Amino acid sequence: MSHSVSNSPQGTPLSVLITMDVEEEGLFSGRYRRRNPTVANVAALPGLARLSDELGFPLTLLCSHAVFASTEACRVLEVMRDRHGAEIGAHLHHWSTPPFENGEEYCQGVPERTHRLDQELLEERLASLLEAGRRFQGAALTSFRMGRWDLKNILFPMLQRNGIRADSSICPLRAYKDGADHFLAPHSPYWALGRDVPFLEIPITQIPLLTWLPPLWQKIFQGSDKRDNFHFLAALSASPFWHKDPIMRLCVRLLRFRGENVLCVFWHSTEIVPGCSPQVPDKAAADHVHERIFSFFAWLKDHFNVRGTTMTGLFDSAWQESGDHPGRGSVFPDKAELGPVVGDW
Repeated sequence: MSHSVSNSPQGTPLSVLITMDVEEEGLFSGRYRRRNPTVANVAALPGLARLSDELGFPLTLLCSHAVFASTEACRVLEVMRDRHGAEIGAHLHHWSTPPFENGEEYCQGVPERTHRLDQELLEERLASLLEAGRRFQGAALTSFRMGRWDLKNILFPMLQRNGIRADSSICPLRAYKDGADHFLAPHSPYWALGRDVPFLEIPITQIPLLTWLPPLWQKIFQGSDKRDNFHFLAALSASPFWHKDPIMRLCVRLLRFRGENVLCVFWHSTEIVPGCSPQVPDKAAADHVHERIFSFFAWLKDHFNVRGTTMTGLFDSAWQESGDHPGRGSVFPDKAELGPVVGDW
């Protein structure tokens, strides 16, 4: 589903995606409850309905297994989908998705990286998540994000054969210790398995302040944890919990100046609820965050030719651009066309 919210007929519209990881509480506590975790934060989602109803930016709600397992949370999802045009997708927290290997109540510390898990077990958990989503939706879910951005190349075929058509697990300019290396990954969508395979990667929009800096930084700090400092020093995004308003606006201006046509923004459902994150300790802070978010997207609509869409909406429009050869007529490149890149993404 997509909405046209253009304020100018000139130029290619900027496709805007607002993606949210809708998940259980525990992100900032250092531990997740493995079985029956609480998902009270989901009740706050209708507070964001103005983004779609007034500004024309539908939400893509990427939900963990715990959310689909909650009757109360599913009622909220129904409201967001049926009244406010949200897409419901999947978000895999493998550490709190059945089947479980042991009886531990909590996942302590950093969850195991996906490439170290038994791959059959990982696929069973993915299937469990997607089946829970199918029961809620009455249809297969087609959009996805891996928890902790922990997605490597080897997992793309697993997602595709399980029905995923649009993924957003790539976080450019980040290199996670012992995890996926997305430092030099593209920040624009691409056909991750080739133009003839219906699987579109939609990375989070995070761009360098200067385009020549990432290769230089990579050369200087390759193999060092200091590579990830780039995210805090010279990266720009429009994600409100990573950057302040001036940086968010500069990100969009540079994105358009460089000829890019897709803006993908994200945050967690827990980050907008009082007491669920360090940045939002109370209701006053939550109110301030909501105002920042609405103010930014109102500015975006006022200053640019924009088109709000969801992840599957972007996939559908790109895949159908060429009727005889779906995907081949897309403006998005095949991964092979992006050239050699250092890192596993």
